Amino acid sequence: MEFIKKLQSLKEKFDQITEQLSEPGIVSNQERYVKLNRERSGLIEIVETYNEYNTLIKNIEGNKEIVSTSDEQDLVEMAEMELEELKEKKEELEEKIKLLLIPKDPDDDKSVIVEIRAGTGGDEAGLFAADLFRMYSRFAELKGWKQDLIDMNESGKGGYKEVVFGLIGQGVYGDLKFESGVHRVQRVPLTEASGRVHTSAASVVVMPEVEDVEVDIDPGDIRVDVYRSGGAGGQNVNKVETAIRLTHIPTGIVVQCQDERSQLKNRQKAMKVLKARLYDQKLSEQNSEIAAQRKSMVKSGDRSDKIRTYNFPQNRVTDHRIGVTLYNLSEIIEGSLEELIEKLKIADNTEKLKAD
Repeated sequence: MEFIKKLQSLKEKFDQITEQLSEPGIVSNQERYVKLNRERSGLIEIVETYNEYNTLIKNIEGNKEIVSTSDEQDLVEMAEMELEELKEKKEELEEKIKLLLIPKDPDDDKSVIVEIRAGTGGDEAGLFAADLFRMYSRFAELKGWKQDLIDMNESGKGGYKEVVFGLIGQGVYGDLKFESGVHRVQRVPLTEASGRVHTSAASVVVMPEVEDVEVDIDPGDIRVDVYRSGGAGGQNVNKVETAIRLTHIPTGIVVQCQDERSQLKNRQKAMKVLKARLYDQKLSEQNSEIAAQRKSMVKSGDRSDKIRTYNFPQNRVTDHRIGVTLYNLSEIIEGSLEELIEKLKIADNTEKLKAD
């Protein structure tokens, strides 16, 4: 079988990395050591599954031998019964191996920067943007991730025109990468006396946080503007010019940060967002090329796509990419995203398997 060869080569790679990690030269090179350790960690599950598969094959062969050579009827019957169970287990393991062999997105383990912007719908769109911000914040709490507010622009009645924040933790991008797109809400606004359902929208962009080596920015390409903060942050925040706006001249990308009282910290945060946006732009271009070759249900790469509808009167959430409807909106909007995310991951893996 073709996948056996692939498993063998991954097992060899795993053994080589394990050997390298014990070499004094590698141990003293912290950057190289961390990279190899991460690579080894990514192979552990597939190597353990390969070892389990090998043991299973040996057991199947052993039972077949008993069935074909033994004169003891009781022993043969036991071996035949066990053989059926082992064959079922073999099929299950082969399916698991196929999924494990799907190339992993190298960004999946990274932390993210999330941007939520109110779309059409006036104040109601701003309130929905605030709902989405709370939803992701609560989900982050459940996952044990750290949140870092970068920038916010408040609208009326407690909503947001836009909010930008970081979520720091292991595997954040892998969980949230399918959240990018237009989210639509259908509900009766508090101000609506006639009880008529309104439709409004907010857009979400989820970008992997990037290392310095991944994005090379020429300092001469950046225009820096300093201004006074206008948002929350206490009485002192408006007295000095601490807010930062960075403009990347070649692309026209504008990033601002006013959350911190320190100009330096705001600049560092803004630079982090700028790098993420430039990296995301590069990823979008690559995804467009891939999408031309392979149509993916889950990740179209088009951020203007309507991906999900939240219908409050029916307590319903529909993800339009995979045709899934769940009737627990009240739980989802409070951060219970796990089931929906799992279904999106399964759909994405199914598409990748078809492509292979």
